[in-house]
Amino acid sequence: MGTETDWVYRVFEPHGSEGWRPYGSDPARWRGTISAADSSEGAQYAVALVVADLMTEWKACGQPRAKHVRVFLWREEEGEAADADIIVEVRPDIHTV
Repeated sequence: MGTETDWVYRVFEPHGSEGWRPYGSDPARWRGTISAADSSEGAQYAVALVVADLMTEWKACGQPRAKHVRVFLWREEEGEAADADIIVEVRPDIHTV
């Protein structure tokens, strides 16, 4: 008990036929490390912090809906996208009439 795991995250946005690119005008802002309790909920907690931060920024910028992004989370160090421990895709809420 009392140990922590470092979770490395990175946020990407769609880039047409080229696939995905680092998110935003300042990609370094959406790349970092979160330390969380070494438990079964640690990874979920870390990715929830990133998504909450994204939602807060979008709201503060006056954007009423989420943007389309993917949040990748790796244990200890960043790797290939396919090797991520968790991938969360956030999509805008699209309403049709």
